[in-house]
Amino acid sequence: MSTFKAPKGTYDLIPPASATYLAVRDAIATPLRRSGYGYIETPGFENVELFARGVGESTDIVTKEMYTLTTKGGDELALRPEGTASVLRAALEANLHKAGSLPVKLWYSGSYYRYERPQKGRYRHFSQVGAEAIGAEDPALDAELIILAHDAYRSLGLRNFRILLNSLGDAECRPVYRAALQDFLRGLDLDEDTRRRIDINPLRVLDDKRDAVQKQLAGAPLLRDYLCDGCREYHARVRELITAQGVVFEDDVKLVRGLDYYTRTTFEFVHDGLGSQSAVGGGGRYDGLSEMIGGPALPSVGWALGVDRTVLALEAEGVRLDLPDATSVFAVPLGEEARKVLFGLVGELRKEGVAADFAYGGKGLKAAMKAANRSGARYAIVAGERDLAEGVVQLKDMESGEQESVPLTKIVTTIQSKLG
Repeated sequence: MSTFKAPKGTYDLIPPASATYLAVRDAIATPLRRSGYGYIETPGFENVELFARGVGESTDIVTKEMYTLTTKGGDELALRPEGTASVLRAALEANLHKAGSLPVKLWYSGSYYRYERPQKGRYRHFSQVGAEAIGAEDPALDAELIILAHDAYRSLGLRNFRILLNSLGDAECRPVYRAALQDFLRGLDLDEDTRRRIDINPLRVLDDKRDAVQKQLAGAPLLRDYLCDGCREYHARVRELITAQGVVFEDDVKLVRGLDYYTRTTFEFVHDGLGSQSAVGGGGRYDGLSEMIGGPALPSVGWALGVDRTVLALEAEGVRLDLPDATSVFAVPLGEEARKVLFGLVGELRKEGVAADFAYGGKGLKAAMKAANRSGARYAIVAGERDLAEGVVQLKDMESGEQESVPLTKIVTTIQSKLG
């Protein structure tokens, strides 16, 4: 056993489970690629200020959960706790908003880091696939992103997820609501840390998961009652467009996402089979974030879906993904001459798109056939000196156990035909 273990709250992805994670990432990305979203990849760490300004200094992410470090040159950096701020920073730095028509549509996949109390579904290192549409204020964009996430989950076979939808207002109507909420919250019995949030960002208090706090929030004013005509009309249009596409959602007037930059549309995907960590993804509109981090006004919308929690949701529903075989053909050589011939044959099969592997290490027939069985290969190719002298190899069906002689010159086309 190794002296070292994965750090607390992290995990290693190893076969065969890793194949499911790859399939989930691909399933989420596929509808994005079909919809004009280009791939972007950002560094695993950024300037601390990017997240302090964008995510919000009053959020748990910034105050408690970020991994920060100081470089030898004195730079204050943080491992990225989320993707939106990094993607927007990269888009602004590359002037993508000036390169052509807006919106700039981007998708990404990567690892993120938060110092949280580890539990099932909540890790200190986790994986997300995200999408951002930068530079356009259009309810059709909000609806598109919600629909694309919905379609991705459906394509995976998930059925028991729900979409929660709300509007957080904008710079016109939210200040009025904020003042009313602050007046309400100041009359509650809250701890000192929570009371500090009342002045910095009172909406954060609504997101408090503690029962003692939630019970006191029963009579809190609702943002929907304070929406201006513009926000109300915008939200109605988003709801209308989603409904027209047959996507079912639930209005959740108390839904508040955990980041400060959200405005207007906000949504969450939840799966009731995951217990307390039921959110599998979410997002919303963030029209003021670009200005917060020093850019021009670029109204934008996006989401991030958790790969880890999506895998847990699949397990909760008992969904088994139809994964491609890691190995379709396994070559078992008997003798040195057969090793040369079959090694070349494996290379030829791979060039033709067939997943093929080889019995390395000079194994005997019994050990090599065990390796072939463990590989999950549908067929095994076995050949010795006598077979090669006759110009044939033995093709064994690993499921039925049937075996047949196939001319060496026809083995590639025979396997292609059998695999379809």
